[in-house]
Amino acid sequence: MQKLHLLLQKRLLLRLLQNNLTFLPSSCEDACMGFLNGEGREFLFLCTCHEHFLLFREKSMAAISAQMVKELREKTGAGMMDCKKALQEVDGDLEKAVDWLRQKGMAKAAKKSGRATSEGLVAIASSSSAVAMAAMLCETDFVARGDQFRALADQAAQAVLEKNPADADAFQALMGDAVTQQIASVGENMTLGKFVRMDVPASGVIGQYIHANNKIGVLVKVESAAGNHPAVLELARNVAMQVAAASPLALDATSLDPAVIEREREVYRQKALEEGKPANIIDKIAEGAVKKFCKEVCLMDQPYIRDDKKSIADVVRDAAKVAGADVTISSFMRIQLGAE
Repeated sequence: MQKLHLLLQKRLLLRLLQNNLTFLPSSCEDACMGFLNGEGREFLFLCTCHEHFLLFREKSMAAISAQMVKELREKTGAGMMDCKKALQEVDGDLEKAVDWLRQKGMAKAAKKSGRATSEGLVAIASSSSAVAMAAMLCETDFVARGDQFRALADQAAQAVLEKNPADADAFQALMGDAVTQQIASVGENMTLGKFVRMDVPASGVIGQYIHANNKIGVLVKVESAAGNHPAVLELARNVAMQVAAASPLALDATSLDPAVIEREREVYRQKALEEGKPANIIDKIAEGAVKKFCKEVCLMDQPYIRDDKKSIADVVRDAAKVAGADVTISSFMRIQLGAE
């Protein structure tokens, strides 16, 4: 019996090392065994003193599907096995898995995914007082390129412009019948996507841009006493293209969600710890990384896509000089098919 205990002990200690089992001391029991419970598996075996048993408990592991691994790979660019391990480490929580990979240096900084997975298109409708943008979704690119579907998307944008629906339910009430009729006609499922409506400022313009694939749309509100001066119009258009290409999360650091900043700070702190950096410089490293992150995701701090030696703030100042009046970017909205 003692030999059996020792054999079990050797095997289970190996399993402990391989699976990061949690150690819990236990009182003596009268058998060596492995058994299942509601939380996972537990193992009993004789300790080295040959007088007491030890209890090891292995936590149950969340089921990790191939789709979860695929989604994490698309978000991070990490390897398949690394993504699977990350999901296992955080019990299948996708956002925590992203952070885990970044802490291990296996993923890039969190950004909105540029990989559109839904078919459809984004349409814009405008008047002298407002501009609206809406997304229509369908199953195939073939349908998305059809005249019928394009007309439906234009109709959706026009409905937002004219009726200014308060939420998705109100938008559905406006467009539901038209969508249902088109589904019956084409034989493919279609749904309404995101939408936004922006009032034209009393003094200023709204820049608008639809990317060539019709899957990204942007509106940018620019205010200036110069009104629709050519320099202001050009700025609005160029900044809309910037937003489409660089996908900023906020206008500037002050408007960035504090929870996002804190999450980034913690990711960089943990990464520095993983890399063995001295404890007295961990916070300094994290703050420097957060500043770099803000520069990447805040529109006014981003390098200009047409001249990366300038920031968007520099481009705005240049436009103001030409227009002969102050110019301010007050807000922007971006819709991308397939992006959260």
